Amino acid sequence: MTNSLPNQSVDSGPVLVVDFGAQYAQLIARRVREAHIYSEIVPHSWSAERILAKRPSAIILSGGPASVFEPGAPRLEPALLEAGVPVLGICYGFQAMAYALGGDVDRGSKGEYGSTSAAVGLAEGLLAASPADQTVWMSHGVAVARPPDGFDVLAATGGSPVAAFQDRARRLYGVQWHPEVRHTPLGQAALENFLYREAGLEPNWTPGSIVAEQVAAIRRQVGSARVICGLSGGVDSSVAAALVQRAVGDQLTCVFVDHGLLREGEREQVERDFVAVTGARLVVRDASAAFLRALAGVSDPESKRKIIGREFIRAFEAAAVEAAAGREGGDGGREGGDGGRAGGGRAGGGPTGDVRFLVQGTLYPDVVESGGGDGAATIKSHHNVGGLPDDLRFELVEPLRALFKDEVRAVGSELGLPDSMVWRQPFPGPGLGIRIVGEVTESRLATVRRADGIVREELTRAGLDREIWQCPVVLLADVRSVGVQGDGRTYGHPVVLRPVSSEDAMTADFSRIDYGLLSAIAGRITGEVAGVNRVVLDITSKPPGTIEWE
Repeated sequence: MTNSLPNQSVDSGPVLVVDFGAQYAQLIARRVREAHIYSEIVPHSWSAERILAKRPSAIILSGGPASVFEPGAPRLEPALLEAGVPVLGICYGFQAMAYALGGDVDRGSKGEYGSTSAAVGLAEGLLAASPADQTVWMSHGVAVARPPDGFDVLAATGGSPVAAFQDRARRLYGVQWHPEVRHTPLGQAALENFLYREAGLEPNWTPGSIVAEQVAAIRRQVGSARVICGLSGGVDSSVAAALVQRAVGDQLTCVFVDHGLLREGEREQVERDFVAVTGARLVVRDASAAFLRALAGVSDPESKRKIIGREFIRAFEAAAVEAAAGREGGDGGREGGDGGRAGGGRAGGGPTGDVRFLVQGTLYPDVVESGGGDGAATIKSHHNVGGLPDDLRFELVEPLRALFKDEVRAVGSELGLPDSMVWRQPFPGPGLGIRIVGEVTESRLATVRRADGIVREELTRAGLDREIWQCPVVLLADVRSVGVQGDGRTYGHPVVLRPVSSEDAMTADFSRIDYGLLSAIAGRITGEVAGVNRVVLDITSKPPGTIEWE
């Protein structure tokens, strides 16, 4: 897979966020990127030597759930602080820095949680231009009581006599609070002070630089080989395909697999719009019968995801043979199929003809939730990360693997993709298969597909397409409830509306939708969709709930 990631310049490496187990590590990286400076996350288990080998332009130490006093708590190697690289410690990272350099960390101090007032005594360096008092977001049970020698105390709170410090000569800085969260209104200003003023970095990581870097990386990886892209019509796969198309032109064949788990009108939109915008060659395969056979009798969500991932790859392999044969035959047109392996066989030398590479629109949140990275917990296997079969016959090209969704949208706009693609509601690769709680059947798909279509129509009519990040419609297929329709008793299924607002899908909050609109949606669904007699609203944030139910 492509692992060449953008840097600030030829001379400087990324800003590294050392993850001490924080729930906000990804958010820190995002805030650095919002300052137009590239960042990566590395685990705390890496040695100082390994971290410094990446030639970081700056290092940020994240928070974490541990206490520096606990046995087995993550330790900070002094070598990381002695290398001359600017370092910012946040929360646990702040305490770990103080502890490693001989400061006093008070295990008996009172904790601080939530919104807190910080008194700024020295508004320079990290806190340059800060007012004398600012609101910060705290989450800690111990505090730094005395800074290491050579450090200036910048701020204090009721529970933290040393709430921020710096040693500008050694380019070391720290805050007890969380500058990365929106509940610290001046947090981004402090981060930018660290990045621009203290580390001397230039804000030159932009959508244009991402495109240039990834186009070059794709060309290096692919060379003159043929490439196949699994296209869904969503923003992720569309942007990934457009990037590869720009890099290698007609070496790319895009394959749209209709797995029968699509929303209303999606296949037609891809066939009609995508080629017109990108000029890419498109092969369409109808594999819906094969997917439904494979999913028959399966209700477990992890099993469904893995089955869908496996069937995708098998459909791609068959399409690759067809694409190779079609290219040699010179027809260049669309091809259909029933999802089975194409007859005839093997153009080139391998089981997939001369197509060596598979493009996927994998994003950074997919990797994180699938257990990517050292010590990360698997929340759910994404079909293009944890759901791929072990005997995968392609080498992967994943040009978006390091990006969050909002960054992908910016890259899509940079590539000239229309708003109808760039701002389309995200849709999971496993499609409606994971929006049916229970076994996936043709009739259940028809039910949730129509309900979803109604919701999207109403949200578009209300002008909410950019305000609401995503609104999954979930069919509780294994649940029935009593209702009354047409003066008669019904025993139908409930559907769940899950409207959420988010920046990148790492965190999300439920969208506050006007009750009149909700009433109209519920009325249409119960009136137009057979077998549904109840509509409920999911108002859970993420965390604790994921955006998709499965």
